[in-house]
Amino acid sequence: MTQPAAYQYLTVHGDGIVYVTLNRPEVRNAFNEGLIGELQDVFAKLGSADDCRVIVLQANGKSFCAGADLNWMKSMANFTKAENIADSRKMALMLNTIYSCPKPVIAKVQGDAYAGGVGLASVCDILIASNQVRFCISEAKLGLLPATIAPYVIRALGEQASRRYFVTAEVFTAAHGKEMGFVHELVDPDALDSKVDEVCQAIMSNGPMAVMACKKIVRDISQQAITPDLLEDTVERIATIRTSDEAQSRMKAFLEKSK
Repeated sequence: MTQPAAYQYLTVHGDGIVYVTLNRPEVRNAFNEGLIGELQDVFAKLGSADDCRVIVLQANGKSFCAGADLNWMKSMANFTKAENIADSRKMALMLNTIYSCPKPVIAKVQGDAYAGGVGLASVCDILIASNQVRFCISEAKLGLLPATIAPYVIRALGEQASRRYFVTAEVFTAAHGKEMGFVHELVDPDALDSKVDEVCQAIMSNGPMAVMACKKIVRDISQQAITPDLLEDTVERIATIRTSDEAQSRMKAFLEKSK
């Protein structure tokens, strides 16, 4: 019997909005080697797909993602250090593939996210959550640490909040996540679809090349010191995009409309 894919994806209405859906509800969409590999592959493909403008990462079932699958964790119990390194590298590469995807990625979080699930939400550009969602960076409870997700969670949650929640493994609500700037939009569960569509349409109204350039500049310079080299880099970027066909046509249309 063929096993269902651990994710599903399709283009909605052919308009460039692609939904990638975690599809392991029976284990709260927990990670195993198969899901990690499938996410790696699909985001690598979508990043270079011309008909993809926006990616929405969502999940079937009550949970968004519960972290590592317990059966998968049991299978790793007797791994050597070298085997653990190889296994962890797959997770790290998958997370970085989503984080580095040229297309904007929206996390549509309908249910709880624990451990690696928090990391999965953190690599997305925009996080839209139901007000019933809870988050927990729970690794310390198992004597572990959130190593592969740490670069992204610290950026998304902030250093000071990460200092607390990494070491306490406390649960925090989506409402508190919004107060900390981790969650961008907080809505009732029945308003989640419409809010995600609203944000998608805002992105779709912009120039496709400009959107990718805007995403890239945030990633490239957010951690850099403001130096003469950085200033020169920004000058080069704006000069390059001004001469693109997309920018020329959009600026012309805007100026003619203004007149």
